[in-house]
Amino acid sequence: MSITPTSRRTLDPVTFEVLKNAFATSVNLMSEQILRTCYSFVIYSRDFSSALCDAEGNTVMQGSQDIAVHVGTLHFQCKAVLEEFGDDIHEGDVFAVNDPYMGGTHMNDVSFIRPIFAEGELIAFAQNKGHWADAGGSVPGSFDVSAKTFYSEGIRITPVRIWSQGHYLKDVAKMIASNTRDPEIVIGDLEAQAEATAVCEREVLRLVDKYGVDTIRTALREVQDYVEDIVRARAKELPDGEWSTVDYIDYDPAHGEGMVPVKVTMRIKDDQISYSLDGSAPAVGSFLNAGYGSAFSGVVAGTKTFFPDVPLNSGLYRALDIDLGKEGTVVNAGIPHAVTGFCSGPYEKIMNAVFEIWSTVNQERAIACSFNLEYLLIGGWDTREVKQSGGKGAYFMWYDWMAGGWGGRTDRDGSGATAPVFGTGLAVQPIEGQERLSPVITSHHSVVTDSGGPGKFRGGVGVSKGGTLTDCTDTVMSYCCDRSRNVTWGINGGLPSTPQGVWLNRDTPDEEFLGALFSNHTIRPGDVFERPSAGGGGFGDPLDRDLNDVLEDVIDGYVSIERAAKDYGAVINAIDPEIDHYEVDQDASASLREELRSTRAAKITEDAESVAQRFRDGELDILDLVRHYGVILDWATGELLPTTTQQYREQLQRRSLSHWG
Repeated sequence: MSITPTSRRTLDPVTFEVLKNAFATSVNLMSEQILRTCYSFVIYSRDFSSALCDAEGNTVMQGSQDIAVHVGTLHFQCKAVLEEFGDDIHEGDVFAVNDPYMGGTHMNDVSFIRPIFAEGELIAFAQNKGHWADAGGSVPGSFDVSAKTFYSEGIRITPVRIWSQGHYLKDVAKMIASNTRDPEIVIGDLEAQAEATAVCEREVLRLVDKYGVDTIRTALREVQDYVEDIVRARAKELPDGEWSTVDYIDYDPAHGEGMVPVKVTMRIKDDQISYSLDGSAPAVGSFLNAGYGSAFSGVVAGTKTFFPDVPLNSGLYRALDIDLGKEGTVVNAGIPHAVTGFCSGPYEKIMNAVFEIWSTVNQERAIACSFNLEYLLIGGWDTREVKQSGGKGAYFMWYDWMAGGWGGRTDRDGSGATAPVFGTGLAVQPIEGQERLSPVITSHHSVVTDSGGPGKFRGGVGVSKGGTLTDCTDTVMSYCCDRSRNVTWGINGGLPSTPQGVWLNRDTPDEEFLGALFSNHTIRPGDVFERPSAGGGGFGDPLDRDLNDVLEDVIDGYVSIERAAKDYGAVINAIDPEIDHYEVDQDASASLREELRSTRAAKITEDAESVAQRFRDGELDILDLVRHYGVILDWATGELLPTTTQQYREQLQRRSLSHWG
């Protein structure tokens, strides 16, 4: 018998809907409380998630603007508390945990979990997980790119009690905060997160008073059943089959050049959706590994994208059979492998791989690769208000992430200059607040022309953000990103975006390309930095894009006249750029498109070193290499990366060239 969304329902439809939405409200109110009371700029910019879990730790509801990377981890953290404390859990307790080896994400993401009791019995948990700007470790912001083990990544918090039956354990809180670079901020966030869970508790108890504890217990279970039944019913409507793809992390610092495979396989049989990450590479010699919680989250969040109307809870997890493979891989690293950079590494690759697979299964919702999450961290001593000679001032941490472009869709261009797949509710940090708190002046924050991957439907555009360091001392910069070599790719014939990475003092004698992954790089007052985020990959053959759409892109500043010709075969004449007066030369465009169709496929087979030399001679640029020749260099030196180039060309052949008519 096929499963239907109502097959296990015992509550009447009205009561069920009221309580389902009331659970969502209780979680969202928790989130609103955090926004009003948090201390750190990071959490204020919505780098947090909230959840209501049942008495077994299963997630019942998450916040409507929660971060994708926390999806699929909150129930693990709750179950870790249950496993650690068992029957020793009481009304008025609040627990903290961040352990990435107990289903968490990384050290910075700290969960506070409050048990909810009714009539003397445990019925649920309220949880808030927030990203602390610093969790200790060897690098300001706790992002040590070179870390091979967790020992240098910050304080690891196994489940610990912070409030005991309503009594604040100040010594425990102080011990945790004292292992960070800004204890005052940490204590503020700790108290705000813990108190926010009390808001959810209040709302759940209000529902208990109105409906009774048995009804609430039933609703907590049936909301999960509801999601599982829907997902299984829809899976049953899909064809049985198996689909696989491979995405790559740029490189493993322990093994030199050559990209690191992250393999995802999905199977559908009857009403069961199964995933396997078997075939992914061994753990890498940096912090770009994932623990089991975050890898699980990548699969779940990617799948949820294709079920946009169902709530986020453990019912979805039950509908998926996820095999992460053996421990010790880049997607299931285990102790003691470093995992803080999981989000820029395996997580983003898993999620985009799931997008690609589902784009084949459900073509109506198809989407190309989206830009890679990136973090730029600057830490040092702020000397703007030093009152006496020799004083260092206050310690500061400038902690920033950027918007970028999502992949082109089957029937529309990708979203531009928006939040990453990592967290669609994530807000870009206000520049005015950053400048008030840190000696960093933002010089520009603007759309990057030609960053959207070319396609019949263009990828969304990325942005560039630059800044100048002012009054400070003993200051270092770290950057966590990827896709400087495995550039954000297109599908169904679409082309890639642009490489990501940080430039220091660009267009000066001191110019330096620092790349997309580095830690503790010394910087000084007066240094100028900038980094562009990638756009999304293109969808469909760019030579099939409507010429008028290319014209509009040129007018809007999304595409240059030069790249309009090279990538789209569109010849556009600038009549009067001051008033955005451009025209398409229809005949010249038709001729150019015919020429490109006959010559473009051969470029990917040209001798890679010869192509690299043409780049070094100024004949070709970076976009020529990544989009048309499939050649990847060390962008700082111009040196050819032969193994990486081979891997990249294989991807370009599969995702782009094989779809050209």
